Amino acid sequence: MTDRHVLILGAAGRLGRELTTAFARAGWHARAQLRGEAPPEWRGLHLVSPLRADALDTAALGQAAAGCSVVVNALNAPYHRWDQAALPLARSAQAAARQAGALLMLPGNVYNFGRELPARLAPGTPEVGDTPKARLRIRMEGEMADDTGLDSLALRAGDFFGGAGRGSWFDLAIVSRLAAGKLVYPGDATLPHAWAYLPDLAATFVALAEQRGRLKGHQRLHFAGNGVSGEQLRQALSEASGRELKLAGMPWGLLKLAAPFVPSWRAVLEMRYLWLRAHSLDGAALAAQIGPEPHTPLVPALRQSLVALGLPVAHPTADRLTA
Repeated sequence: MTDRHVLILGAAGRLGRELTTAFARAGWHARAQLRGEAPPEWRGLHLVSPLRADALDTAALGQAAAGCSVVVNALNAPYHRWDQAALPLARSAQAAARQAGALLMLPGNVYNFGRELPARLAPGTPEVGDTPKARLRIRMEGEMADDTGLDSLALRAGDFFGGAGRGSWFDLAIVSRLAAGKLVYPGDATLPHAWAYLPDLAATFVALAEQRGRLKGHQRLHFAGNGVSGEQLRQALSEASGRELKLAGMPWGLLKLAAPFVPSWRAVLEMRYLWLRAHSLDGAALAAQIGPEPHTPLVPALRQSLVALGLPVAHPTADRLTA
């Protein structure tokens, strides 16, 4: 493919930063839409062009997308503002990609499968809109699929860990009490939970973008990542951090009491069910498309994630050299 220009919307966000870096290092000209200053890790990446624009300014995004073969919608409103912001942001990205004739790529999640989600989630697993966020995600992806003037792809993944920045279950809960020798686990530690190491997920987006010419219409694929239980995560984090960690529970009762006054906590409570249902993602269709999924072994991935958060690790010097 000769047209290696990509527009990344929400480039300053957690996934957006990883995507921008991954595309640039793979030889793509990355136009990085953001509202503030460019992250420091982009220094020295001459293929990154920061673009300051409002994500709801469809005219500006349309101009930015001109000449791009791929647009990645990494925009993400705060959890408690999804109802108001998710669809307008998605439609703005959709309009920009359609105008450019570009492939629109969207990071998906497991919300689409509802409260009773099955243990193994494949691209063809029935979607169930029995929560507000499930209905939003189903509608968002449905509008992409129904747009006959648009080629699009939703790449579904589990909860994020790794990379720069904060704001995921991993850093806000799981490793929040690591200094005290505890792993805070929000649910049943015997059940598998889907996780996605961001550098691997970003590399997968690049691998799919390289096949833009073959991706027509609407596609849904699943990134398998790591499907591990809380106990398996505890063991791996103990090895990564160099200290034996104990499991601690999430203070759900406190969150429930404060939820009427803290909108973000109320939104978190809505998703508690994900920690009470075993689930993992079936990546067979993705592997058939790109070959073996990019995959960093769990302990090194966790070790590098802790380094990025400034937390102690078992072998910090070696990991900084390989990060």
